[in-house]
Amino acid sequence: MTLIIAQDIPKEATDISPLLIGEQMPNIMLKDTDGKSVSLTELVAQKQTVLIFYRGGWCPYCNIHLGELQTIETDVLKAGYQIIAISPDAPQKLSASADKHKLNYKLLSDADTNGAQQFGLAFQAPEKYKEMLGNYSDKNNTGVLPVPAVFVLNKQGEILFEYISPDYKKRLSASLLLAVINNLAE
Repeated sequence: MTLIIAQDIPKEATDISPLLIGEQMPNIMLKDTDGKSVSLTELVAQKQTVLIFYRGGWCPYCNIHLGELQTIETDVLKAGYQIIAISPDAPQKLSASADKHKLNYKLLSDADTNGAQQFGLAFQAPEKYKEMLGNYSDKNNTGVLPVPAVFVLNKQGEILFEYISPDYKKRLSASLLLAVINNLAE
C-alpha cells in the first residue's frame, strides 16, 4: 500500500473516513519496542484483538486510557482477546511509556503514520504539535496524528466493533469495552 500524500490527509479530526464494521483491516508493517518490523496481520491471526490507536505517550488522555485498559487486561485475555496499542511514537518512546505506566500488553510504533492512514484515522496535526511529533517519532512524523480509536477484530482481521471519536478527550471506557468483547464471545 502506498502512503497518502500530505494534502490528501484530512485537515481536521472530524473529516476522517475510517474503516467500518465488517471491513477488513489492512496489512500494515509496524515496529515493536525493540525496533523490529512486525506484521499486524500476523499478530491478529494469532488471537482475536482489541486494537487501540492513540496519539502518543505525550498525551495525558492517552496515558489515562492505556492505564485503564491495563486494569482489564486479565479479563480481556480470559475472553480470548489480546490488546495491541499503536501510536506514532518511535520504538524507544514506546518502551518508556510501557515501563512508566506498567503496561503488559503490546505497544507498536507507527512512526511514519502509514497504519493510521490505512485505517482512515490520520489527520493533519495542528502546527503547535509538529515539532513534538517529530521528536517523539525520531523525525518520521512531522505533522500527522491519528484520531484515537478502538477496533475489535477477529483472527481474520475483520472489524467486529469500533469506537472512534474526533474529540481526543472522549474514550471508550474499559467497562464498556469489556461488555462488548464478552457479548461478542457469546
